Amino acid sequence: MFYHDNELQYEVEVEEPDPYFAKMLQQAIGGAEGEMRVALQYMFQAFAVPRDKQEYRTLLMETAAEELGHIEMLATAVAKNLEGAPEEAREAAREDAVIAAMMDGGQPRQALSAGLHAMPVDSNGVPFDGNCVVASGNLAADMYANVMAESTGRLLATRLYEITDDEGMKDMLAYLIARDTMHQNQWHAALESMGEHVPVPASFPQEKENQDFNYTFMSTFREEMEDPEQPWTEGASFDGKGEFSYDSQPGGGTPDLEAVIEEMHNEVN
Repeated sequence: MFYHDNELQYEVEVEEPDPYFAKMLQQAIGGAEGEMRVALQYMFQAFAVPRDKQEYRTLLMETAAEELGHIEMLATAVAKNLEGAPEEAREAAREDAVIAAMMDGGQPRQALSAGLHAMPVDSNGVPFDGNCVVASGNLAADMYANVMAESTGRLLATRLYEITDDEGMKDMLAYLIARDTMHQNQWHAALESMGEHVPVPASFPQEKENQDFNYTFMSTFREEMEDPEQPWTEGASFDGKGEFSYDSQPGGGTPDLEAVIEEMHNEVN
């Protein structure tokens, strides 16, 4: 169940509207690093959490709802950036400066399809694709995916911050960057609260693995290489259950495939 309050999560102000920056902001809405991705990711992860792990479901749903608020903020920022045009554009385009600026450097569909508002697309106009949503059903795997999502989201927000000179947009982005900092930390904290969970899934008996290769860094160079003596080629493994080593690919003979059925028509003649 969801409730909506007609108030932005954080103030959104634009001092000098910029249609081109509105296009850039679309990446933070519908891009692979954007808020639609994390909102749906956390929501679908929460849907899979069993009753005895209720604290994680609450954590995920609270954060998913927050991310929906971020979409609303960014959509508002896009609209505010499309409400006017830079002074140079006003002088160059006597009839309609907004549309002129849109066609020169912005996202034409924001005008043509959405009437100068945000869309569920990335900065190239590509519709949001749910294939980037990670919800595996394994809490540990999902938390690692969440750390990555917040890391790339924070990276995007910092790049947008550097692109704009608008103080209102910098203020909004500084807020979103701060929330990405918190979310990265909370997912790390959630992972630590799970105790022993590496390798994921920890429920699979490791004795069933091929014990010759489960902690070996495998070199793929054709010629034999010396051990570079890095933290991932020697010493105790991260999970404390083995010792890292360095070796080459074992080799397994030629593919030696059987011919497929005639109905596939794969033969040359």
